[in-house]
Amino acid sequence: MTEIPHGLIKGVVLKRHDWTDRLFSLFVEAPINAYQAGQFTKLALLNDKGDWIRRAYSIVNNPDHIEGRERMEFLIIADQSGELSPCLQKLNAGDEVFVGKDASGFMTIDEIPQGVEDLWLLSTGTAIGPFISILETPELEMRFKNLVLVHAVRTESELIYQQRIEQLSKRYNKRFHYVPIVSREYVSGALCGRIPSLLLNGELEKRAELQLSKASSFLYICGNPNMVKDTSDALKEFGFEKHLRRKLGQFSSENYW
Repeated sequence: MTEIPHGLIKGVVLKRHDWTDRLFSLFVEAPINAYQAGQFTKLALLNDKGDWIRRAYSIVNNPDHIEGRERMEFLIIADQSGELSPCLQKLNAGDEVFVGKDASGFMTIDEIPQGVEDLWLLSTGTAIGPFISILETPELEMRFKNLVLVHAVRTESELIYQQRIEQLSKRYNKRFHYVPIVSREYVSGALCGRIPSLLLNGELEKRAELQLSKASSFLYICGNPNMVKDTSDALKEFGFEKHLRRKLGQFSSENYW
């Protein structure tokens, strides 16, 4: 048996759910340490050459849910040029997979400055995963007046988690604002374009029926690096500043590869 690298533990696949031919959720059971909503850990496998291949993936399910800490969901897009994701897509219930014992990441509720009233969560593709975890956190009901979930994808089939989003809408009622964006086809009820452009032209605020404010808004940006950079630049044009622990700001970001 090849020695398991430090920081990894053995897990088992509970099931796999295929959203599209490339987009899937992997449900894994592994005794990882306590984590916070919005954090990520690693998934790893041995390849045919006996080398470990590993990559970080956000944990979709909230740790406060029943069985939350040991039964995790990971939202994954299979990249045919990648080493790990095509192998993960082939896994089925009962298969072995290795998981990072400790989660990481600063995109959590605890990092949001006190006094924020409106939380904006801007995502592309699979980056909606950690935002679902954050939105299902019980304390959000007491802390924020408005919650905005923006999810930008290429096609309608990638607008996933509709049942959970409907549950969030019922839970938060008028305080919850869901803004789907589809770039490559027309979808009724969805915006078309890129998040940075829709911010700059005011369409995002119009659809969310909520105005951005340096005094009361905070934004998490998560997704592909181009979107993160361009959205950050757009917010800076509005006078928003990047949030740092040593200097409070109005937005923070995490690249998703």
